[in-house]
Amino acid sequence: MITGAYDFDRTLWGDPAADWPIRMVATKSDERTAFWETYGSLGLEQSEDAMWRQRIYEARRLGAIRLERHRLGNSDGVRDSYEAMAAVLAAAA
Repeated sequence: MITGAYDFDRTLWGDPAADWPIRMVATKSDERTAFWETYGSLGLEQSEDAMWRQRIYEARRLGAIRLERHRLGNSDGVRDSYEAMAAVLAAAA
């Protein structure tokens, strides 16, 4: 049985915290919990430096989301992305 899939379009090699699927797996506590049992807690580092990097990665994701919303003609979503980006940048400062 397939319970999930990875979108390799948004996958990067390097810091697991920069990886879109790792971010998405970390957002919910459902069958994805089995992922962490196998993968380990490598993607869940919570040091001050790791939290700062996660904010930078989130800003990068929001930039990509803004472009996608623009491409789709979602002007409300584009406008909302500015508030989300401001919050991330304020937290990273």
